[in-house]
Amino acid sequence: MNPALRIRLLMELRRSGIADTRVLAAIEKVPRDLFVEEPFAHQAWDNAALPIGCGQTISQPLVVGLMSQALEIAGRCKVLEVGTGSGYQTAVLAQLSRRVYTLERHKPLLTQAEARFRLLRLTNIVAMHGDGMRGWPAQAPFERILVTAAAPELPQPLLDQLAIGGILVTPLDTGPDRQDVVRVRRTEAGYSTETLFPVRFVPLVAGVPEDAG
Repeated sequence: MNPALRIRLLMELRRSGIADTRVLAAIEKVPRDLFVEEPFAHQAWDNAALPIGCGQTISQPLVVGLMSQALEIAGRCKVLEVGTGSGYQTAVLAQLSRRVYTLERHKPLLTQAEARFRLLRLTNIVAMHGDGMRGWPAQAPFERILVTAAAPELPQPLLDQLAIGGILVTPLDTGPDRQDVVRVRRTEAGYSTETLFPVRFVPLVAGVPEDAG
């Protein structure tokens, strides 16, 4: 790994709006080259999304940083991530929170991600193969929830599993060919939602593939 490439990426992220020093430190610490497919290894530290198999992608580092920053994670937070993918976003969250519960509907992706977590000795991640739209009721409530795929509307099971005072960050279909990341805060009185920035994510799909094995 060329340290200059990592430094270049971090400088680009700072210029693009990542101001949270804890988030920048987490991105600096997680070796993104470990989470990309071999044909794209030379692009591991580029600020770009890359394919990872099963029709999914590893998110652009800027989006990972902005969404992590939007969660406003305090050190002892219990976090639910919907959509493990390569595990890169999960590993960044693991640097920021007490424990990360992550769900992935594609079994091959989950198996690869879990191997990476073991390699990096990330012992505060609990991963499960399952339907992310249902959340993880047995472990609820969560102080923070991050969704890494876009839904047409906010999934009610995830809202129900958000703790009072908690924050949910998710991409949402907001118009024809348009997605935006929104942040939902839950209070005693209900939910408040704010739109943050435009993105492009794969769709959030219910269920698990039949060949999940």
